[in-house]
Amino acid sequence: MAYDEVLADRIRELLSGERGVAEKKMFGGLAFLLRGNMAVAASGQGGVLVRCDPDESDSLVAKTSARPMVMRGRSMDGWLRVGADDVRTKRQLERWVRIGTTYARSLRPKP
Repeated sequence: MAYDEVLADRIRELLSGERGVAEKKMFGGLAFLLRGNMAVAASGQGGVLVRCDPDESDSLVAKTSARPMVMRGRSMDGWLRVGADDVRTKRQLERWVRIGTTYARSLRPKP
């Protein structure tokens, strides 16, 4: 499944005022990087992937519909999968984009 281009456009719009944003195809979707660090991606499996503080992963999973991202059978702390139904509205999507950009801003910039 290809990533949802309308969702990618919605993310792009939310990040339009953010400095240092780049786009890169990765994880089967379109990732939005902030200063070289992934913040959020329109997932090729639907919905979004969100980068967050690994110390907050369990709490976000417990309190929201987000699930840990699983890669090669291994759950990845600090990486969340949020389903398409949970980013339908601007408000829903804004929340996850904010979580991703806040964490990406806290990381050392990559060249």
